[in-house]
Amino acid sequence: MKILIDVMGSDLGPAELIRGVVSATKRFDAELTAVGQKEEIEKIAKENGIDLSGISILDAPDVITMEDKPMSVLREKNHSSMANGLRALAHGEADAFVSAGNTGALITGGTMIVRRVRGVSRAAIGTLFPFSAPVLLLDSGANLDVTPEHLEQFAFIGSLYMKKMFGIESPRVGLLNNGAEETKGNQLQIDTYQLLKAMEGINFVGNVEAKGIPFGICDVVVTDGFTGNLFLKTVEGMAKFMSHNLKEIFQTNAVTKLSGLLIRDRFAEFKEAFSATKHGGAPILGLRAPVIKAHGSSNARAIESAIGQAIRFAEGNFNVEIEQFFAAAEEETATGKE
Repeated sequence: MKILIDVMGSDLGPAELIRGVVSATKRFDAELTAVGQKEEIEKIAKENGIDLSGISILDAPDVITMEDKPMSVLREKNHSSMANGLRALAHGEADAFVSAGNTGALITGGTMIVRRVRGVSRAAIGTLFPFSAPVLLLDSGANLDVTPEHLEQFAFIGSLYMKKMFGIESPRVGLLNNGAEETKGNQLQIDTYQLLKAMEGINFVGNVEAKGIPFGICDVVVTDGFTGNLFLKTVEGMAKFMSHNLKEIFQTNAVTKLSGLLIRDRFAEFKEAFSATKHGGAPILGLRAPVIKAHGSSNARAIESAIGQAIRFAEGNFNVEIEQFFAAAEEETATGKE
């Protein structure tokens, strides 16, 4: 198993990402390759006392920043760490690619370089929420404007992902909406509801409201990238808000401080559950090879977790099953036209 890691272009800089790659070599049985400016990586490692033994480096002269436009990965910075890593993945030189860089550029590069599975109209970012049971959100930011047919594909892809990665035999798929009734929402939701209702191969449970998602009403939530990203950011913000306020409450007086000590471990588990360091990143689903989008502010531990996620993703042969499904659907359609 060979995993490529883009160590340039994140918010925290290369040093933190390089530490994460080094740490991952001790944890996972995989060949890890850091992608970036070779001289800069070696210089940073030397300055920070980081041992690069056992790590390969794929040189890339350019760096895509968070301010660069998405198309820069194909044009003026087509020899960046992100572009070179995606090309190596597309050419079969690695099993998965991890990047904490520019999301728009990664989606564009993944779509145009690695390319989508034949039959898949849009690749989507799948974010996993650690609620009482894991819940996958598709899309969480890649596609701001979608059609009912796109959401129909997200429903299948998300359902297969939860089945393969979490062993859920018949994942429940919900359509994010402002009410549970079949007639709720705008035209996109109304039309998508009818498609999912008639779709074979998924366990559609109808419309779901945001307030019910943390309580296990479904395993997969389908929506457009704009709405999904708002939901994601709201959950992240509320988790931080609750943690901050609970901490203040337990610091009020001697009695509350004692109570805080009694639940300290449980409180730490709660904070950890919503931490990016635990989950590492989000898979970009619908591409021909595994690509993981790590958070832009990922620290070393988060990158280590993202690498682990990439390994599990690649080992699951998830993309192979997507290809088989859409190939069969295409053949069935062609047969029906004859």
